[in-house]
Amino acid sequence: MAKKLWEKNIDVNPEIERFTVGRDRELDLLLARYDVLGSIAHSAMLNNIGILTDSETSDLHNELRNIYGIIKNGKFIIEEGVEDVHSQVELLLTRKLGDTGKKIHSGRSRNDQVLVDLKLFTRHELQNICKAVIGLFDALQRQSEKNKDVLMPGYTHLQVAMPSSFGLWFGAYAESLADDMLFLQAAYKMCNRNPLGSAAGYGSSFPLNRTMTTELLGFDSMNYNVVYAQMGRGKSEKNVAFALASVAGTLAKMAFDACMFNSQNFGFVKLPAECTTGSSIMPHKKNPDVFEIMRAKCNRLQALPMDITMVMNNLPSGYFRDLQVIKELFLPAFADIKDCLSMATYIIERIEVNKEILNDSRYDAMFSVEEVNRLATEGMPFRDAYKKVGLDIEAGAFTPNKDVHHTHEGSIGNPCNEEIRKIMYGIYEAMDFNKARSAEQALLNE
Repeated sequence: MAKKLWEKNIDVNPEIERFTVGRDRELDLLLARYDVLGSIAHSAMLNNIGILTDSETSDLHNELRNIYGIIKNGKFIIEEGVEDVHSQVELLLTRKLGDTGKKIHSGRSRNDQVLVDLKLFTRHELQNICKAVIGLFDALQRQSEKNKDVLMPGYTHLQVAMPSSFGLWFGAYAESLADDMLFLQAAYKMCNRNPLGSAAGYGSSFPLNRTMTTELLGFDSMNYNVVYAQMGRGKSEKNVAFALASVAGTLAKMAFDACMFNSQNFGFVKLPAECTTGSSIMPHKKNPDVFEIMRAKCNRLQALPMDITMVMNNLPSGYFRDLQVIKELFLPAFADIKDCLSMATYIIERIEVNKEILNDSRYDAMFSVEEVNRLATEGMPFRDAYKKVGLDIEAGAFTPNKDVHHTHEGSIGNPCNEEIRKIMYGIYEAMDFNKARSAEQALLNE
């Protein structure tokens, strides 16, 4: 059985090891490729400051790239008895390269090693999530334009209120995603800072070149203060979790609307048949299970920032093993939100709207404000117009004019989709993902 990196002459009680390791070995597989990238950059820097020779660095880089290929092909494992991904990579290097493999950990700790792995992983995942958000945004905007003249009831207090349109409904969620993208941008900027070189949180007596690793890994800058770099663990995940929760909040609300509007009592939209499920007893049922599962997953994701807060809250500066538990909460969240975004995009692209809603007389009263405004425009005082229309409705004498013409920005007749699109793409493109991708490709000689 492989020794732990920190192990001396005392064997750890197996139950203590099981409890303290937790799901670390399983979840570390998600970090494996980023551990390799960090090690390539770190070893290049060690060569730059004279700790590694050119020959040693070349051997390490060749072997690290081989390990990366194994990871990419899904064949990388953390062997039984090996504590984590960092230990496994170092073990493979040592088996292949002997003492050269043992040198790679000079000037770093597992603390800053896992920090840089998490930052690189998170940066990559945020890129994928931003791309998925853009996909849903575009689908919503296409539906908004396609259905901008199709009227539907708007509600307050779940009471029929005023005319709205499917153009506004779809477009509202598109603009909500544009605000969510601001949170994602902030999260990306905060995680795109290099902690490598902070070691265990107090720096190193080696003359490390942290600017070099920052540039090699494509970070925008570094976490300069070595104590803060370590304090940033947990905080960084929490900030990213707030961004994920913001997207999840938009999806959860949209899922609720879709479930409600799809029900027979509303009948506003029709979900694709292949996206609904049936009942074991009621042959007529077509259940919106996808949106219900999405709503539940997204509501759980909205609790993630608080879950992380409760793990890290009131910890003093320095590293504590409590922070390991955050990985179990944080890492799986990306797969959940990406899955929800993918499902939402698929259905929004195929959802059908009911263009005949207003034929139902139960919605006639929602045109009352239109009539009040018409009378006020013709010179009747607003309060008199309001009273007249209200009395007509009570007397059953109100006849709605369903020909609606709104002109102001963001209204039924002017949803401003192009302006919203410029906001969204301005935020998205400002994140400059190419810098990070190019740096990673350069490290791998791709």
